[in-house]
Amino acid sequence: MKTKKFLSIALFALVFGATSFAQKSVMVGGAAMYPTKNIVENAVNSKDHTTLVAAVKAAGLVETLQSKGPFTVFAPTNAAFDKLPKGTVETLLMPENMKMLQTILTYHVVAGKMNASDIAKAIKMGNGKATLKTVSGGTLTAWMKGKDLYITDENGGKSKVTIADVNQSNGVIHVLDAVVLPKK
Repeated sequence: MKTKKFLSIALFALVFGATSFAQKSVMVGGAAMYPTKNIVENAVNSKDHTTLVAAVKAAGLVETLQSKGPFTVFAPTNAAFDKLPKGTVETLLMPENMKMLQTILTYHVVAGKMNASDIAKAIKMGNGKATLKTVSGGTLTAWMKGKDLYITDENGGKSKVTIADVNQSNGVIHVLDAVVLPKK
């Protein structure tokens, strides 16, 4: 009887555990983002983030974003990078501009894991706005319009979170529709 009960509990855990795991992966850029993989392991599979991945590699930040973290990454899509003035990405990817590229990329990263619900709570506590300190030392302002989450940079540039809560083993990614830039 005990063995039968144990097997039924184990089967229940296996079925519902697998179901809940499957629900946690999110599709980004045509690829599943698995919560068991780190930020870099997932990002390299997204067709919408090839520019970001190339920039992270050029900036020498792969190892950092593969580390334990946790990190909250606001990840601009290729289309977001395309909105920058012509030639900006190519210029930033040049070896002599590595420091500037690192600053811009780390401006998209907040230490710690902040899911959308955490950010929404911070916004509510901040009477409609939450200031997020970035790894580069700058600040981002989070706010909501209806149910949509937005990020404003230090220059007043706005970006909408198009996909929230892409959980990673070392943090979370929120996909952005525009690149946010630190104060010059």
